[in-house]
Amino acid sequence: MTMFKTQYPFNLLTEEELEALFQDAEVRHYSKNEFIIHEDQDDDSIDIQFLMNGLAKNIMHRSNGQQISIRFYYPGDLVGVMMYLTSGEMKFSVQALEATKTLCFDKEKFFSIMSDNTNFSKVVVDGISNLMKSLYNEIKYKSSTSEDDDDKELFKKRADAYMEPPTFINPEESIEKAARILQQEKVEALIVSNDQEIMLGMIGYSDILRAYFENDHKSPVKDYMEEESFAIADQDFIYDALSYLKHHPTELIPVLHRETIAGVLRQSSFFTIKNSVYFDLTYKISNATSVEELKSLSPIYNKRFQQFVASLVEDNMYAFDVTELISNYNDRIHKQVIQIAEEEMIKEGRGAPPINYCFIVMGSLGRKEQAFSTDQDNGLILSDYEDLPSASKIEDYFKRLSEKINTMLADCGFPLCTGGIMAKEDKWRKSAQAWSESIKTWVAKMDAEEIRDFTIFIDFRPIFGDYSLAYELRESVVKRIQRSLNLHQLLMKDTLRFRVPIQPFGRITGVGKKRSLNLKKSAIMQIVNAIRIYSIKYGVDDINTIKRLRRLKELERFHPRDAENAKLALHRLLTFRLQENLRQLDEGEPLSNDLTLPRLKKDEKRVLRDALIIAKRLQQVLELSYNRNRVV
Repeated sequence: MTMFKTQYPFNLLTEEELEALFQDAEVRHYSKNEFIIHEDQDDDSIDIQFLMNGLAKNIMHRSNGQQISIRFYYPGDLVGVMMYLTSGEMKFSVQALEATKTLCFDKEKFFSIMSDNTNFSKVVVDGISNLMKSLYNEIKYKSSTSEDDDDKELFKKRADAYMEPPTFINPEESIEKAARILQQEKVEALIVSNDQEIMLGMIGYSDILRAYFENDHKSPVKDYMEEESFAIADQDFIYDALSYLKHHPTELIPVLHRETIAGVLRQSSFFTIKNSVYFDLTYKISNATSVEELKSLSPIYNKRFQQFVASLVEDNMYAFDVTELISNYNDRIHKQVIQIAEEEMIKEGRGAPPINYCFIVMGSLGRKEQAFSTDQDNGLILSDYEDLPSASKIEDYFKRLSEKINTMLADCGFPLCTGGIMAKEDKWRKSAQAWSESIKTWVAKMDAEEIRDFTIFIDFRPIFGDYSLAYELRESVVKRIQRSLNLHQLLMKDTLRFRVPIQPFGRITGVGKKRSLNLKKSAIMQIVNAIRIYSIKYGVDDINTIKRLRRLKELERFHPRDAENAKLALHRLLTFRLQENLRQLDEGEPLSNDLTLPRLKKDEKRVLRDALIIAKRLQQVLELSYNRNRVV
């Protein structure tokens, strides 16, 4: 206790108060990645702790499933006070970033002293970051009842086509100055930033009005700004912003280019936007509380969604944009399934996730190229936990959680992967370190059988949890595989397993009595695989095939004409796949990627032939390139 007598803010306490506070205080130790507080804890089980040494961060869940952290806790910080002062309305997790030691106080005594000692109380309250206040305001959703015609143009446009320049303000400027800027610039809200690049938060009329009501207009903007605002990337489709705006009234939507502010979307820009099937369905997904509800909204079960996709295809929208839309829709279902699975674990008495994790999707969903005929390809990356005392319990927890997730996804129309590439399998559920080691071994000792799994894995991306786990792994993977010529050769050999079925004089070869063509294995994947191999070779870290093509063109590894030809071929092949899937759903047939050639009209055969010729050319160029530089 003696060492704390001169420690701020405890030096504001009397001898009696110090004695009362410290006599029952308990020293606690936390290992790296261990939770000091978890947001799913009951309020009564949250302790007030003083961080003595080490480092911790707070973690909050965004509505889109991603976890973010907006502050660290350093020695001398109090942990847990904010949740009590807000009656549990502000909830977040606090996780140790390294070995950390805290002093845990008796809550009743702590708050009793706060109520008696006004100087100590003021210091404690003032010392708590105000950066999180507006994150926890209850959002009142507005539902839509009308079903006007879709504005299909919205599903072809990216955010950067609509965004406007942002208006910035420094976090240390006063509320009064922010009010003047809003009035002068005629904007709804200001982006708070130190350098006009990285966004710290956003402040609008409602936040400023609150400050004036509290007679606090001389205070800095940082005390009243919102930091956790919904944001989209500049290359995201505009419908993602509109889907959010329709049900979440807000003033501005920030648009990001990687981590920096590129622009803003204003609420006033969308006053005339019509209602959309997509907006209503995604809203229902975000509010679904059971697998049964999600199943009814799943692409293969929901007729409204199928009709909506059919209308986009008929309107000649690029098929790779349609598959990206389907993939985004499926992302939402996956995220909601994971949240429902977590809630079930809590109800069963297994608690909230004991450590951070990231759910990743792979294959076509990873590339955002998913049609209706698909299965699951997913995995889990866990924070390093092997050295924790509870390692076996952690393993058991995530095994059960991933089994729930995979089963629920299957119930929602995403069949279990016949190759076992799912989070419930040990091979696809590992700590970050174990993933790194596995990939190192994988790349060094891969055989022809394992390369097939690797081609699915390499297109992974995060959709739920701590995205940084996936980003760090991808950075490591891209560097490692770019250097492995043996891997490049194996990837090339694997893609030649299925030859594009077109003869030298343009005759398309069908299989079986029905003369069918497997669009995915014999055509689409030949383009996808070729572009992937070139991307690996030249260090392109994009996942989506069209984005990879664009980057290869920028690097002058693909001629612009060749890139456009590949893009057009992919569009046509994906269009055939979507049309066939929609026909199968409409006629109650099992979903497949097989296209029956005799059913095609003359002009359809010509379009298919042109696309297959481009795919064949890509396959030949790839084979010649690697055979000329044979390494195995």
